[in-house]
Amino acid sequence: MRVAVVSDIHANLAALETVLAAIDADAPDELWCLGDLVGYGPRPNECCETIEARARICLAGNHDLAVVGTIDLLDFSGEAGVAARWTQEVLTGAARAYLEQLEPVGSADGVSLFHASARDPVWEYVLSDEAAEATLELTDTPLVLVGHSHAALQVSLRDGVLDGGLAPAGTGLDLAEGRFLLNPGSVGQPRDGDPRAAYLLLDLDAGRASFRRVEYDIARTQAEIVEAGLPEPLALRLSSGQ
Repeated sequence: MRVAVVSDIHANLAALETVLAAIDADAPDELWCLGDLVGYGPRPNECCETIEARARICLAGNHDLAVVGTIDLLDFSGEAGVAARWTQEVLTGAARAYLEQLEPVGSADGVSLFHASARDPVWEYVLSDEAAEATLELTDTPLVLVGHSHAALQVSLRDGVLDGGLAPAGTGLDLAEGRFLLNPGSVGQPRDGDPRAAYLLLDLDAGRASFRRVEYDIARTQAEIVEAGLPEPLALRLSSGQ
């Protein structure tokens, strides 16, 4: 079983299309998505339609839950709030119906899936040893996948010792020994210093993981953000990956 894992697409269709083309070249058996299809970006409906057609499993992220009213938009401020309200206005009935059926927690093939963390599947960022250890303690599967932080991460727990950190492009892991918490990084708005779109390839039978990055047409998405009337900083940050 070979699986491609994506997360935090954030309505960036140019990035999603490029990632899916790269995934298709690897020909995995399944596609899993860890949530946040919408928010920040200019093409929410197309991204929802694409993931609904392609992904066997998709979780709900905090932005997805906000635009369908499951959590309060007052929890979002600044540019995130502006984008969430705009997304509510332009979201089609079909995209809304798809998002409404998603949950922030899931599991598949012996892998635990969370949009954010096991302790708080909607909001917690796993960006510290304490947060990673808490999610591993609250789960019992050998492999745990999380999104939300927009940073590609790999954390291992072997013989009680926690280790890991950022997972740059090309990082490969042997998952045979110990337990692992992995974040594929963000497709549509990376924040780990690499502006390229991120995804993760898993070979569950062989016990291998590979972190991937692909360049996409950032200028196209930036132009679409400006054309939609969304805050300009949402466009500018795409160039830096911050």
